[in-house]
Amino acid sequence: MLTWLTRDDLTFPPLDRALRDPNGLLAAGGDLSPERLIAAYRHGCFPWYEQGQPVLWWSPDPRMVLLPEALHVSRSLRKVIREERFKVTLDKDFPAVIRACAAPRAYAQGTWITPAVEQAYVDLHGRGIAHSVEAWQGDELVGGLYGIAMGRLFFGESMFSRVTEASKVAFVTLVEHLQQAGFVLIDCQMHTRHLESLGAREISRSAFAQYLDTYLDAPAAVCWAR
Repeated sequence: MLTWLTRDDLTFPPLDRALRDPNGLLAAGGDLSPERLIAAYRHGCFPWYEQGQPVLWWSPDPRMVLLPEALHVSRSLRKVIREERFKVTLDKDFPAVIRACAAPRAYAQGTWITPAVEQAYVDLHGRGIAHSVEAWQGDELVGGLYGIAMGRLFFGESMFSRVTEASKVAFVTLVEHLQQAGFVLIDCQMHTRHLESLGAREISRSAFAQYLDTYLDAPAAVCWAR
């Protein structure tokens, strides 16, 4: 049975109690307080729901991840990077990035990034836990992504692109930056062909949990000013 969370209890059920159908649904309810979100990522789950639904918490099996050393950069993307078509920054405008990620997209109806979700991650950014990567052309923000950094793990949440290859360049820059800082894994949550083309692959939920146990509290020499 699905576990319903109360506002006063930050405890999540064991990951192996997540449903098989829909894959990975672990719990429902609770809130999006910074404390609960931090507890969720530390536990191995994340929020994903639509407007009008209760908060739904997920831990899919398998889990899509990218090991930094497995990053694949195509010849065409390397050319874009060499030509410096975009200037890439870190944490320069987190609110603008998450707003852009929440904006309607031609290939999807609605968005899971509700105003409540947006504010919750802005709050986490204020605590130095959520971070953004921005791709610019001049003064115009044309692509980027955001996620959560804990220990030597980065939990990717969403990306957007207004110009071809902008989000990919931001992602490659992030991965290389994290690798230099000693990060060992980037959580991509669920499979997409886009992520697979960049080198991401699926691992079991239990293997993902082992990464959490080993690296959540490991020190990393990362600087988010760039």
